[in-house]
Amino acid sequence: MARENNQKIKLLCLLELLKQETDEEHPMTTAEICSRLEKLNIPCDRRTLSKDIAILNEFGFEVMSDVAGHGKVYYIEDRSFSIPELKIIVDAIQAASFISPRKTDDLIGRIAALGGTHRAELLKGNMVCFNTRKHTNEYIYYSVGYLEEAIRTKRKVSFLYFDLDENGSKIYRKGKERYIVDPMALVYNEDNYYLMCYSEKYDDVNNYRVDRMDNVDIVDEPVCDKAILDPADVSGYTEQVFKMYSGSAENVVLEFDRELLGVIYDKFGESTKISSVGENTCIAAVTVQVSPPFWGWMFQFVGKMRILSPDSLADAYVQRCQDAMGKAGR
Repeated sequence: MARENNQKIKLLCLLELLKQETDEEHPMTTAEICSRLEKLNIPCDRRTLSKDIAILNEFGFEVMSDVAGHGKVYYIEDRSFSIPELKIIVDAIQAASFISPRKTDDLIGRIAALGGTHRAELLKGNMVCFNTRKHTNEYIYYSVGYLEEAIRTKRKVSFLYFDLDENGSKIYRKGKERYIVDPMALVYNEDNYYLMCYSEKYDDVNNYRVDRMDNVDIVDEPVCDKAILDPADVSGYTEQVFKMYSGSAENVVLEFDRELLGVIYDKFGESTKISSVGENTCIAAVTVQVSPPFWGWMFQFVGKMRILSPDSLADAYVQRCQDAMGKAGR
């Protein structure tokens, strides 16, 4: 009876075997396939295997065949993801600081397996571990699940929020008082994952790092209308902010050396309108959230970039430069 029952799932086992362990460079012979299925207590011979392969092809699974030596070999060529696509995904997981080391290893293993056994070995063999600044919050997966559900169902969320002291211990902001916010979107920005949310109290948008959240929970209360926005609005917002710091939005005209064209495009997008005002000078009008990271970004290019307008922001930049010089004095 067991063999009879297993025969009913023969096609599923055969398909899984071919998906996971074959490709154009690693075909499997008829004898190998029959042997592997027999180990699963599923009867198989050359004649029935040929019919089973024909059924799989009839239903669109595209099992390829070829002749090797005196017999046939089979493999599945098409994959959901190519090696370059899987490599990009694996590298993105490695680069994300908010994913803990243990979760990184787990995710990479499962992503690599999508390409089959042989491609998984190739991906792992060529992998270079380049991010050693991983965060240690193992609960971020659960937090993301709750936050995603709250955004989808348009409900508020509550959580504890913490910083780390000099010993790496959690120091909760507001003691153990919970934050209650109207979630808008989850945003990956400059190596971290953030919850973008609306604050009715301040009539403004705030951002919280997901890896700094504890005990996330969904509140059975709808978000306000201002927290419901189009994904395109989120994209526009992230182009303005620097490291997700809140700040007043300003329309700014920047003048910069031509060698910084790549810097401007990288920060504000390749659709940014830029004009030449000299052989080696350009200007661009952009919208930014004025915040400490914005000033830090500007300081990287002292002597090669300046604020043309508004005057108030240009004056503030000059003042900050003077303050920095004063602090640097001995």
